[in-house]
Amino acid sequence: MKSPKKSARRKTSRPAGRRAGQDAVALLKADHRKVEGLFKKAEKAKGGAKEKLVEQICNELIIHTMLEEEIFYPACRGEDVEEDMMDEAQVEHDGAKVLINDLLEAGADSPMYDAKVMVLSEYIKHHVKEEEKARTGVFAEAKRKGVDVVALGAEIKARKQALTEQAEGEGLPRPEPKSLGGAKRSNGPASEGMGGKLRTIALAAKRATVG
Repeated sequence: MKSPKKSARRKTSRPAGRRAGQDAVALLKADHRKVEGLFKKAEKAKGGAKEKLVEQICNELIIHTMLEEEIFYPACRGEDVEEDMMDEAQVEHDGAKVLINDLLEAGADSPMYDAKVMVLSEYIKHHVKEEEKARTGVFAEAKRKGVDVVALGAEIKARKQALTEQAEGEGLPRPEPKSLGGAKRSNGPASEGMGGKLRTIALAAKRATVG
C-alpha cells in the first residue's frame, strides 16, 4: 500500500519550469558566477592557455549580453523598469563590447593584452554588482515590477542553447555597441573618447571592489 505522505508530496511538487534555478534571474546570475571563475583562472594563466581562456570569457560574455539585450532588457522596459537604469546597463554592455572585440582580434603577446583583460574583468565586476544589488539593482527592480522571470527563464535557456551551439559551430557574431555610435573598434577617433570612459569606469569599479 502506498504511503499517503508520498502521494501528497507527488501532488504538490512544482512543475519542472518553476523549479529553483530555472527563472531568468537565476540563470543570468549563474552566467555571472561562471565568468567570474574564468577570470580568476585567466589571472594565473600565461601565453596560449590564457588566450584560450580569454576567448572563452569573450564568448560567454557575447552570449550573455545577447540574452539580456534580446530577451531580459526588453521585458524590463516593457514593465516600466526605471529607464535610466536600463540605459546605463546598455551603455555598460557596449563599453565591454569594445574591449571584447579588441581581445578577440589580439593575441596574448600583443601590447597591453593583460591590461585589457584586467580592465574587462573590473568592468564586468562593476556591471554585475549594479545588476545584482539586493534592493536597487536591475534584477530586484524587475521582480518588483512584475516581470515574468519564469517565462523568461525558459526563453533564455532555449536561446542560450542555440547560441552555444552556434559558438561551437560557425562562431558568434562580433558584438556591436548600440549606444556608442562609431565606437566598434578601439583604434579610431570615436573610440578614443570611449577609451577614456572605459578607463574612468574601470578605475571606479576597481575602487568599489577594493573598498
